[in-house]
Amino acid sequence: MGDTTMYLDGEYAQRNPGWHAEDSPWKAAHIASMLDRHRILPTRLCEVGCGAGEILVELSRRYPAPARFTGYEISPQAYAICSAKASQRMAFVHGSPFEGSSQRFDVALAIDVFEHVEDYIGFLRQLRDLAQYKVLHIPLDLSVQTVLRGAPLQRVREIVGHLHYYTKETALATLQHAGYRVIDHRYTAHSVELPGRGWKASVARMPRRLMYALNADFAVRVLGGYSLLVLAT
Repeated sequence: MGDTTMYLDGEYAQRNPGWHAEDSPWKAAHIASMLDRHRILPTRLCEVGCGAGEILVELSRRYPAPARFTGYEISPQAYAICSAKASQRMAFVHGSPFEGSSQRFDVALAIDVFEHVEDYIGFLRQLRDLAQYKVLHIPLDLSVQTVLRGAPLQRVREIVGHLHYYTKETALATLQHAGYRVIDHRYTAHSVELPGRGWKASVARMPRRLMYALNADFAVRVLGGYSLLVLAT
């Protein structure tokens, strides 16, 4: 799948020691809302690149037994965190589900993952066969303001390891190219809904809300600050 050095040698953990666990309740709520909207009640759910494991912890509270959860994580630093959260219904694997495993799931999650993967098309094709339904959360890094400023794109590359940048249109086209059938998609507004994004995000919060209310696609394309949540088969 490409160079994974920064996730194995501790570089990513040094730059992101919390593995974004503070955002997990927000992400889990959006994931559950999408599944509930389509009356999908998972009994076997996995997350590829589960980080600190908090999204699975949150989902396990929303979906009681017999639902079971499996998290896959290649980083030894993240695995040390998530494996401590294992329970009777929740297991964590240090490694990839694509290497020697024949497990199949009802739902597979890839939440803010494939933009990190060098061979993202290969990754998506393997993920496609892992479960009946796939839920993907894709940062929409490309916008008018990020291209004009330049620094935000460089920052997400250096700090959080994004190798690929997307708009809504290119994200959906990528999934189609990898053989997915998109059932549903919606924007998620991390820049508006989550606290602690810095003073620049706070200043832009009201314009983003106002423009989004008038024309969501235009607001996302111009101002950025949104991600795309996708349900696909």
